[in-house]
Amino acid sequence: MSGKQPAPEPKLRPDLYAVAMMLEPKSRVLDVGCGDGTLLRHLSERHGVDARGIELSQRGVNHCVAQGLSVIQGDADTDLADYPDDSFDFVILSQTLQATRRPRDVLDNMLRIGKHAIVSFPNFGHWRVRGQLLVKGRMPITDALSYAWYDTPNIHAFTIRDFVALVKMLGARIEEAKALDESGRPMLVNVPWGVWNLFGVQAVFKLTRDT
Repeated sequence: MSGKQPAPEPKLRPDLYAVAMMLEPKSRVLDVGCGDGTLLRHLSERHGVDARGIELSQRGVNHCVAQGLSVIQGDADTDLADYPDDSFDFVILSQTLQATRRPRDVLDNMLRIGKHAIVSFPNFGHWRVRGQLLVKGRMPITDALSYAWYDTPNIHAFTIRDFVALVKMLGARIEEAKALDESGRPMLVNVPWGVWNLFGVQAVFKLTRDT
């Protein structure tokens, strides 16, 4: 057998897999903070979406473009405001909201330029985070939050319940939500937010603006 074989597709992180399962095939998608393009490539190849991305780091942009992905350099805090209303079916922000300077404005713009917004984030309300702060009296370091306080990119620490409150404040509606445990498995649904807030390591929310 001859010919160059395609590179194997990287395995998706659990939160990215959950994001992908919330999308509709053939939809128009903008991935904000798309990193190395792992999710974009998956969505293009497996879901047939019109996938585009913006990424802050030039290195990330170069890596994406080298794979043939449609990605431009941009900042979620400033550049989303330039997109027209309803430009996309889905706008995705994976593990990045806590690293933005103005998360409320970022989420508001996502809901404006997309019919749906999908957001994944680490949950700072997890019991291990609470326990380390209570017992050690120091900012926690966990598998999901692996940075020391002085070099973390996470400038806004928030919990699942904080996020739910922000969604309500913006007048948006939660269409679907998942909390993932320490193994990356989805937790039970139809339980109080407090249960997810205590035991969920990270969460994925699909939102839409109520009209």
